[in-house]
Amino acid sequence: MTWSSKAEKWLSHKNLDKELKNLLLDMDRHKLEDCFYKDLEFGTGGIRGELGPGTNRMNIYTVRKAAKGLADYISQKGESAKKRGFVIAYDCRRKSAEFAMEAAKTAGMQGIKVYLFHELRPTPELSFAVRHLNAIAGIMITASHNPPEYNGFKVYGEDGGQITPSAAEEITGYISGIKDEIAVQVMDEEVLKSKGLLTFIGEEIDNAYLEKLKTIQLDNNLARKEGKDLKIVFSPLHGTAERLVCEGLQAFSFHNITLVKEQAEPDPDFRTVESPNPEEHAAFKMAIQYGKRMDADILMATDPDADRLGVAVKNEQGDYEILTGNQLGAIMLYYLLSEKKKLGILPKNGAVIKTIVTSDIGRAIAEDFGITVIDTLTGFKYIGEKIKEFEENRDYLFQFGYEESYGYLIGDFVRDKDAVQAAVFAAEVAAYYKSKGKTLFDALYDLYARYGYYQESLQSILLKGKEGSEEIAGVLTYLRVNPPKEIAGLKINLIEDFKLGTMLDLLTGQEKLTQLPKTNMIKFYLQDGSWFAIRPSGTEPKLKIYFSVNSFSKKWSERFLIKLEKEVMNEIEKVRNLKK
Repeated sequence: MTWSSKAEKWLSHKNLDKELKNLLLDMDRHKLEDCFYKDLEFGTGGIRGELGPGTNRMNIYTVRKAAKGLADYISQKGESAKKRGFVIAYDCRRKSAEFAMEAAKTAGMQGIKVYLFHELRPTPELSFAVRHLNAIAGIMITASHNPPEYNGFKVYGEDGGQITPSAAEEITGYISGIKDEIAVQVMDEEVLKSKGLLTFIGEEIDNAYLEKLKTIQLDNNLARKEGKDLKIVFSPLHGTAERLVCEGLQAFSFHNITLVKEQAEPDPDFRTVESPNPEEHAAFKMAIQYGKRMDADILMATDPDADRLGVAVKNEQGDYEILTGNQLGAIMLYYLLSEKKKLGILPKNGAVIKTIVTSDIGRAIAEDFGITVIDTLTGFKYIGEKIKEFEENRDYLFQFGYEESYGYLIGDFVRDKDAVQAAVFAAEVAAYYKSKGKTLFDALYDLYARYGYYQESLQSILLKGKEGSEEIAGVLTYLRVNPPKEIAGLKINLIEDFKLGTMLDLLTGQEKLTQLPKTNMIKFYLQDGSWFAIRPSGTEPKLKIYFSVNSFSKKWSERFLIKLEKEVMNEIEKVRNLKK
């Protein structure tokens, strides 16, 4: 069906929502095409897109379609699965509460029990609740740190982790079988309640989560001694994290917490920031102002659905510097392993899990403690999948999981990145170093002196719409067929193509298969061990380019990173111009 016939079908549908119909009637042809030229793609992260009418937008009909596909998938597992039910949570975004109820009403039509949070909650709490309630699946209505015009529908399996590629493929099959999303039937909320198919949840799950949170603390004596003196500034960036982070910090004996008041209230427009993403330095502007006024030791910020944590600390000049995800991950990992070793609880078969675009300093640290490091594809769902494997085969005991994009997990009672856990654990680490007369910045440079000056960066190219999607695919296709032989004055020794599933050694000509699932990403390794990787974002219309260098010279690492970035981005720009 062409985009125009799909648009006409919507406009002529007698039951079409009036608000959506009026939006369609006001659109020009180009925008109308973008709303219908494809359906929102369902994958391991569910669906995500801009709000609005059409099959390529987030609206009540695309949500119902996704929910029905999931419900059909669960229904074929039998009555026991339906009785175990779904847990549904939502964040502060536009339409989030409405979409959550639409998903519940759609599941109810299939006779599936639903546990629905009565107010907004963080994504990691949804993951926890699925496990705590022994549910068969979970739905989180969120677009994480995307701009205000976005929302999404994330799906979790019974282990509390994001669904696997095989499960996503099956669910996609059911979704594809739904030919008219507007005709998907939903059950009335009151009927759902009367049939016992809808239960509202809230504080009881909060309390159970907070009890589990206490288990990740390694030194409660330290917190009791240093907690009152550690000055913390925290911003939830208008999202869902305020209650759990503040109560979690207090449970860890950290009471000197100052909340950034202007950013404490949930706000779907995120009015005080350009982007509600703690990866963006501008998001810390207000927190830094607070920090300077009170001479804070550590500044923290979480994204709207509280699965990412950013941290800023004082550098050598006394200015607040925002740590990268790689840096904070390395600091927390070193503290965790060294403390566990000191306490005699570091297992010989312990394992750290990181993604393939996360800094290799984590590998150096873990192997120094005799701990195995396992790389996964980009996306925390793959880390959750590995934890599940560990439970089943007992080969390893999970110790820590992280990714460069500010996602961390310490305790496996959650199976997705968890900013609440990360916040309380980062406070403990900061308290430890403060007791030694050091900041987290000092701790980072201690690690550099020991393991090398690992320097990383990320560049993104925003390419929206149909044309942007085609351009992203074109760049990767070109580089796959015409890879550079050298860059920044160094030869490329190895090319790992995750779409083809191959690793090519350019020195020997030998090719072997990778051990990871296939994805559209290419990673280039230089002769000195530096690397860069290129992939499309899984959540935004962006081409993402990752860089990593390492040496025992701070100055050399910093200079070479700049040079590598410049030459790679120039190469990509040349490819883009060739395609025009």
